[in-house]
Amino acid sequence: MANTIHPTAIIDPSARLGANISIGPHSVIGPDCVIGDGCEIGSSVAIHKWTELGAGVKVWHGASLGGDPQDLKYKGAKTRALIGDNTVIREFATVNRSTGEGHDTVVGKDCFIMAYAHVAHECVVGDHVILANSASLAG
Repeated sequence: MANTIHPTAIIDPSARLGANISIGPHSVIGPDCVIGDGCEIGSSVAIHKWTELGAGVKVWHGASLGGDPQDLKYKGAKTRALIGDNTVIREFATVNRSTGEGHDTVVGKDCFIMAYAHVAHECVVGDHVILANSASLAG
């Protein structure tokens, strides 16, 4: 299967896209992002700079991955959010990047992040974790 990218999606030229992915309407893939093979990105999803999705990740409408940390100490460092293989991220969930270099925000493989859940800067979520609707992890 070839990549399917909706014509209204915006993809930064520096983003690396895997094979057999789909990106829905009005979604934005930022600079230096990595989208693994077989990922499905829904509509109106924001994947911010320096964010990496493993293979087979599914992201639903309105999710925001890799946004700047909600931390007053953040001064623009190049930090990352890493999402493991086969993780599902539902509607309007958020995962922020870490505050300082060398400290990634990580969601493990085979996780299920339900609608409106929040994973803050520097959080490390293990493999096979389920976060229920509106659960918030502090950084």
